[in-house]
Amino acid sequence: MTQIDSKVNRRTVMRTALAAGLALPVGGALASCAGGGSSGTGSGGGSTAATGKTSSDNPFGFSAKSTVDAVIFNGGYGTDYVSFAGKVLEKKWSGSKVKVSPSTQIAQQLQPRFVSGNPPDLVDDSGANAIGINTIASKLEDLSSVLDANNLEGTKISDSLYPGVRERGLVGDKMLVLNYVMTIYGLWYSASLFEQNGWTAPKTWDDLLDLGAKAKTKKKYLFVWGKEAATYYQTLCMDSAIKEGGDEMRLALENLKPKCWSMPAIQGVFAKLEKIIKSGYMKPGGAGTQFTQAQAQWSNDESGILYPSGSWIENEMKSQTKKGFKMTGIPEPTLTSSSKMPYEALNAAPGEQFIVPSQAKNVAGGKELLRAMLSKEAATNFAKTKLAPTIVKGTVPSSGFGSTALQSQIKMLDGAGDNVFNIRFVDLYGTNPDMLVPWNSFLSGQLDAKGLTSALQQITDKVANDSSVKKVEIK
Repeated sequence: MTQIDSKVNRRTVMRTALAAGLALPVGGALASCAGGGSSGTGSGGGSTAATGKTSSDNPFGFSAKSTVDAVIFNGGYGTDYVSFAGKVLEKKWSGSKVKVSPSTQIAQQLQPRFVSGNPPDLVDDSGANAIGINTIASKLEDLSSVLDANNLEGTKISDSLYPGVRERGLVGDKMLVLNYVMTIYGLWYSASLFEQNGWTAPKTWDDLLDLGAKAKTKKKYLFVWGKEAATYYQTLCMDSAIKEGGDEMRLALENLKPKCWSMPAIQGVFAKLEKIIKSGYMKPGGAGTQFTQAQAQWSNDESGILYPSGSWIENEMKSQTKKGFKMTGIPEPTLTSSSKMPYEALNAAPGEQFIVPSQAKNVAGGKELLRAMLSKEAATNFAKTKLAPTIVKGTVPSSGFGSTALQSQIKMLDGAGDNVFNIRFVDLYGTNPDMLVPWNSFLSGQLDAKGLTSALQQITDKVANDSSVKKVEIK
């Protein structure tokens, strides 16, 4: 996950996802790299720093007296969490020094350094000005060695992480990106409001319809939406349909298959949402409302009681959330009792992408700093100060550091187990702006489910049939 202008928002999450998603099998694109003279992925041959002897306690051969140069995207998470990890490293390796430089212009500032063969040892390649990973893939280290190493507590790092970290960072068969922060998609509500009204959090679309009727008696709406975020409901529908139809549904959407939007699982979900809209459970006017204003209708005046979003929502609405609003996330609803994935299944993915350039002076230092960030001490510090989980499991106490939203995120992740998936095609092909149009019409009641289906299929077919667009096969 990535932030812009001190906010965590969906668009920046998508940019991060795009960069990582492009990383799949795009071998041809990888040839157009930013600089020359790389040692190639996985070799670490570009390093000129003195190296130490490798061991289980020093897996990358880090030289204790060396300096690590890190350039970190200065977004909503700031850079202090990397500085904290740097102190952890400096404490372990006496005489070492970690230099953390903040940046909001990653591409502008670092592309010249890649070209000149002098990149930093560690980069948080995030934000609106991130470097496309596919353009520098041949200049990056394979970070599988980081996952295969022991953490500072002596546990194999890959065993300490939530599922999907390796897959999310793959470029071809190499893991060139380590995404550090977990983003979880779900439905969000105020537990205090629900308690006051005796409402139960919904688990199915029929539960949603029942809840919409109950909310209406209190002169409240089930959902609200804003014009720039109308496709949050597309994510909700796709996630629910994937739970219903499993991989067959997911892969049809991901790989832009003909008539993918007409498959029974997604049609069943569209029909339920259409019924919610026609029943008057969607607050009118969203197509003309700025999305944070719409979100405040949920988190502040509580005229809407549910909102589909990612786990950035607490941070994004921090200044516009009613006192006592116990923000809580739950998994998206299932369509039927025979869904192929359980209710607890989640669309969740790691974001905020870190890379180690092969030409860096201290490649071992870049990896060692990542190892420090993945220590329990540093990951816990991140969760406590940023109220968001990292990819490291077991760093958030049951109290969630006082955040009900964070508590619920951990509960959702633990409940999902291995039933975690993600969706990439919208970001891979940049179709969200086009999709916003029919979604605003649908949520306004001006377009029915049949019209929405037709419009979305036209958008995906246009990409699928465009030979100039390089396709990424999702498996």
